[in-house]
Amino acid sequence: MAADDADDVLTVYFNPNCSKCRGARDLLDERGSKADYLRYLDATPPRAELERVLGLLGLGDPRRMMRTGEAIYKELDLGAAKVTRDQLLDAMVEHPILIERPIVIRGERAVIARPPEKLLDLLDD
Repeated sequence: MAADDADDVLTVYFNPNCSKCRGARDLLDERGSKADYLRYLDATPPRAELERVLGLLGLGDPRRMMRTGEAIYKELDLGAAKVTRDQLLDAMVEHPILIERPIVIRGERAVIARPPEKLLDLLDD
C-alpha cells in the first residue's frame, strides 16, 4: 500500500494513564506504524463521530463500547433497560471517561484493542 493510502492512517482513542492504551502504542511503535493519538478525555469526539465508530466496530449497542465499570455509569443508572441508545451516546459525549479504550481505527474498520494485540487484526490485512 502507498504511504498516503487512507487505509494506512491509524487513529487511536488514547488515554496516557491507561496501561492498555500504552500497550497499544508500544505495539504500534514496535511495528513501525504511525498513528494519530486522540486524547478523547481532553477533546471529546462529537456524537456523530461516536456513531461512526460504533458502525466501524460493527456494534449496535453503545454499551459495548462503554466502560460499564465506571462510577458515573452506575450513578447515571445507564445499565437500566429504560435507557435509550440516544441517552447512552449523550452520556459518552458528556462523560468521555465512559468511552472504552483503546479504540484503534484504520480506514473503514475499528477494534477495541483489549488486549492490545487485537489491533493486529487491522494491521495484518
